[in-house]
Amino acid sequence: MNQTKSTSRYGNLRIALVSLAAAAALSGCNSDMADLESFVAETRLKHQGRVDPLPDFAQYESFTYAEMDLRDPFKPQTELSATTATMSLGGPRPSDNRRRETLEAYPLDALKMVGILKQRASSWALVQDPDGTIHRVQPGNYAGQNHGKIVQVSENQINLVELIPDGISGWIQREAQLALGEDE
Repeated sequence: MNQTKSTSRYGNLRIALVSLAAAAALSGCNSDMADLESFVAETRLKHQGRVDPLPDFAQYESFTYAEMDLRDPFKPQTELSATTATMSLGGPRPSDNRRRETLEAYPLDALKMVGILKQRASSWALVQDPDGTIHRVQPGNYAGQNHGKIVQVSENQINLVELIPDGISGWIQREAQLALGEDE
């Protein structure tokens, strides 16, 4: 029983201390707030701001697409007028049904002529690819990524004719050479 009395005394003492602390905290809230109210009033008088009005925006005008006057935006631009299409059909074109050759996987500037082979009336050029493999080519073979057809093999160079797209679904022929490389 002694222990119950001592526990209840400490419990009553704790309640009394908590009540006293709460009363002290609440008594601080009732202090004079006149100085705070005067500060707020002075600050409002100092900062009389002005907000600029929103700018005027131009009225949105919708666009009506007149399909008779303009090209269809959903068709590729490669479709040309009948006159341009007929002009480009008569020019050179790469063959779509031929098998691509090994040297067509590399740009022409990555290939290097390293020698020539002659046997009776036939001659072949030796071309090294970037991987170091040597290929034997002759007129009629292809090299480079622009459909470059080998037209002549000489002692010092290989002459090619490349087909370059002209930008309007046609092709332009361009001459190119691979010269015999010098030892580095």
